[in-house]
Amino acid sequence: MNYDSDNIFAKILRGEIPCEKVFEDADTFVFMDIMPRADGHCLVIPKTPCRNMLDASDAQLAACLRTVRKMGHAVMAAFGAEGVTVQQFNEAPGGQEVFHLHYHVLPRHEGVKLRPPGQMADFDVLKTQADKLRAALAELG
Repeated sequence: MNYDSDNIFAKILRGEIPCEKVFEDADTFVFMDIMPRADGHCLVIPKTPCRNMLDASDAQLAACLRTVRKMGHAVMAAFGAEGVTVQQFNEAPGGQEVFHLHYHVLPRHEGVKLRPPGQMADFDVLKTQADKLRAALAELG
């Protein structure tokens, strides 16, 4: 399978589509999921083209997982979560919908189920949640 440079995450990286950015470093970019399954649900993506983990380089995977770990600590701190769920899907039969490697990072609370997929978030709420995540990242260093 080939990488489609017109996928929505590639467009976000190029600044063609707005997003609520939370964090970025030289290799990765983090933004809020617009259809969050939990408060604080964010996405970690590599800045370089990559369809999914099946064609990712070791460097892309390592960079993403470093950022996933960082964001796991941040979502737990920002949202008082007791745990974190990390999801990553590969190819359509595996549940992948956007064909640019991405990791879902979701704060989790005991006894609270994830919301069903496909519900669009209020953008003011996403901004408030992103502010909480940015503050937690600053505190964590």
